[in-house]
Amino acid sequence: MNPTLDKLEAMRLHGMAKAFAEQMQSDLSDLDFNERLALMVDREMLERENRRLKTRLRKAKLRQNAAMEDIDYKEPRGLDKAMLLKLADCNWIKEHHNILIVGPTGTGKSYLACALGHKACLQGFSSHYVRVPRILPELIIARGDGSFTRRINELAKTDVLILDDWGLITLAAEHRRDLLEILDDRHGMKSTIVTSQLPIKLWHEIINDSTLADAILDRLVHNAYRIELKGESMRKIKSRLTKEGYK
Repeated sequence: MNPTLDKLEAMRLHGMAKAFAEQMQSDLSDLDFNERLALMVDREMLERENRRLKTRLRKAKLRQNAAMEDIDYKEPRGLDKAMLLKLADCNWIKEHHNILIVGPTGTGKSYLACALGHKACLQGFSSHYVRVPRILPELIIARGDGSFTRRINELAKTDVLILDDWGLITLAAEHRRDLLEILDDRHGMKSTIVTSQLPIKLWHEIINDSTLADAILDRLVHNAYRIELKGESMRKIKSRLTKEGYK
């Protein structure tokens, strides 16, 4: 048994090795060779998929540990459950559509975006989370240290790019050009999720350049699902409920 296990491990068939070791310690006399081999192959496939999922989640760098199944529909904040159930099938990613999530601070925009990114990872798609106020200055620095092309290519290739906190900073000319480059590379090829406190009708104004604003929003808005949240901050609601629970 040991030489066989060693060979399986050497070939990086770790799932099959585990299944083989377990079979040696169990009474499987009622199973024939084909059935036992099938169990080993299934275990190997499961182990590999779990490793790929862990890699996708690590690279996604999601800000919150969020899941579609844990979304709170109890508080009235404009959530369309039917739409979210539709988005959970991830066909919007296959069709290269975007999702725009807007609403006041604390209404759960980032959580919802991360939940959609997490679901994408579960379905085999790559996802990556960035905050707009952080990534745009980083790209300017990347131009100077020679890593710009590599970073832009990473953002272009991910299946679901989450741009959180859109509209929180004043856009310089370099920011506008970098945003256009990112979205142009992704348009019709990949999907983008954007969250913002500002209504979509004000996005043209905050870009502050009519020509580039038209180009950026054309690639972002017209093929997007829109989710408009409203109501009181979820953080305030949970804080109040916690305090009431201690009374």
